[in-house]
Amino acid sequence: MPQPAPMITKDGRFAYEAAGDPGAIPLIFLHGIGGAARAWRHQLATFGDRFRAIAWDMPGYGGSAPLARVSIAALANALQQFIEQLGATRPILVGHSIGGMIVQKWLEQSPKLARAVVLAQTSPAFGKADGDWQKSFIAARLGPLDRGETMRSLAPSLVKELVGDTPDPEGMELARACMGSVPEASYRAMMLALIGFDQRSTLKDISVPTLLLSGSKDNNAPAPMMAKTATYIPSAQYVELAGVGHLANLERPEAFDEALGKFLDSVVAKHRCLRNDHASQQDDRRE
Repeated sequence: MPQPAPMITKDGRFAYEAAGDPGAIPLIFLHGIGGAARAWRHQLATFGDRFRAIAWDMPGYGGSAPLARVSIAALANALQQFIEQLGATRPILVGHSIGGMIVQKWLEQSPKLARAVVLAQTSPAFGKADGDWQKSFIAARLGPLDRGETMRSLAPSLVKELVGDTPDPEGMELARACMGSVPEASYRAMMLALIGFDQRSTLKDISVPTLLLSGSKDNNAPAPMMAKTATYIPSAQYVELAGVGHLANLERPEAFDEALGKFLDSVVAKHRCLRNDHASQQDDRRE
């Protein structure tokens, strides 16, 4: 698999990997809590021939500077700053897990700046800090660290819990490498940032083309929940990948890329039609 050279924004705050023509439509990938920019290398290789495919290291990951205080809103602000640093006009955003939560918050703050978005295996809400499910979720993930485990020692079991049927071996190797390299402080901060996240009331306001992509074996972002979420977003498309857990782009990269590719084709075709209509209107005015 191609390994793009790590890049850094001009302000030195954000590390990222990229492929494709810098003048092409920006396609920005945002990883989950256990991920990294390199988790998207298969997608950068697949889509770099048509887009400026970009994957960031979330703040506090890889070569990206950590935030002074981590929250989904602060991460959404960081995303906007990253986009501005790149000069990425009207990007298409693909957010996985917490990356999808960041995209949802960013859309609330900047509803007209995206060309389209993909919410992959994510949720519009995490819930109350004192909820039993929320407390058990956090405890299950931070408890082993409290007892002296490390991200590297936990990576194999954490990844195994997340995946579905017959995942791609190379993808799993990469998933474990990404998970094992996450700084413990960043992992803890991101987990705690989930508490209280709730964008359900803003779903109806999403006005850009949207794909919701789920896995039938995903226990973190269950397919029925994602299918229901899609009904609240105007003109949203919903695709469910059979037998796939929470790490679709690494478990079944070809299936993930096929679903994403079909959506991107529809977005580009719609953009082309709108541009041609605008050009025709301009010609009519000249006549």
